[in-house]
Amino acid sequence: MSKALRLSEKWFRFGLWVVAFVFASFLIGLGGTVVRNLPKVEQHYTLTDFIDKPAAAQAREIIKQTQKTRQESQDRLEQARLKHNTARANSVSAHETFNNWLATRQVTRRAEQDPELIARTRELDELKGTERKALSDIEAQQKTLLDAQQAEARAQDQLHELERAAAGKLATELRGQELRVFLYRLTLTLPLLGIAGWLFARKRRSTWWPFVWGFIYFALFAFFVELVPYLPSYGGYVRYVVGIVITVLVGRYAIIALNRYLERQKLAEALPDVERRKELSYDTALARLAKKVCPGCERPVDLTNTAIVYCPRCGICLFDHCAKCNERKSAFARFCHACGAVARESAER
Repeated sequence: MSKALRLSEKWFRFGLWVVAFVFASFLIGLGGTVVRNLPKVEQHYTLTDFIDKPAAAQAREIIKQTQKTRQESQDRLEQARLKHNTARANSVSAHETFNNWLATRQVTRRAEQDPELIARTRELDELKGTERKALSDIEAQQKTLLDAQQAEARAQDQLHELERAAAGKLATELRGQELRVFLYRLTLTLPLLGIAGWLFARKRRSTWWPFVWGFIYFALFAFFVELVPYLPSYGGYVRYVVGIVITVLVGRYAIIALNRYLERQKLAEALPDVERRKELSYDTALARLAKKVCPGCERPVDLTNTAIVYCPRCGICLFDHCAKCNERKSAFARFCHACGAVARESAER
């Protein structure tokens, strides 16, 4: 068909196709923005929206207090260990000194040293008592630390249980929200396919065909491409089912159109030659001849063979002679290519 168009008409048609694609791109941009922003119509939920707030607050407060107690007990335990180490070192040192003194006394055996023996023994007992007290302080701080750790662990377990229960509720709500948002998007894009199908069937050859085709491209892109990143786990089934339905509808339309075309061709081939050539559009006839097919039946024909005057399959006249110069020319030409005279049928019209 493009070979039969004027040069300016070709460029105008190319420009209109550019308009169609630009129109489609702006529609796609607008549609993509709307589809991406659809989740904003739903409330944004977090884990805190479903957790038992009083119980969680109580558990967190217990954890905070036990962590503080644990830290304080840890500090006191370190101090108690230092005191115990010091007391033990003092006791060991004093015991060694006492043993050395006893060895000396065994040699001298002086009676006036007995009061000193009693005093040194009492001093050793006091140091041992200090060491035992430091050890008791360590054990008390260890018990306090263990109690704080166990209380914190129980509070942590309670908080984790509350969070697990809230996470289950949150997951359920998010699945429902995902389904609703998907239905919003589906409700938005499915009618676009219906409108695009109606435009394709009724308006694709109208004066405003660039906008019609632009909308068709936009509708197909919005459903089969733009919707893909937002499909839930079951959304692929919807897309494939809709694709199957569209394929069946388009296939049915194409089959019916083909059968109607074949019926029209049979009826046209039964008409007289002159009427058939009158019903054929001038541009259509030239376009078919440029493709080396018969303008009447669209079957291949050897147009370079000068012996062929009529189509051997449908009988339509392909070539005749100019009434003025008797030059052989196309029967569909309006003017003679040799002398420029008006064809007889054109003159009669």
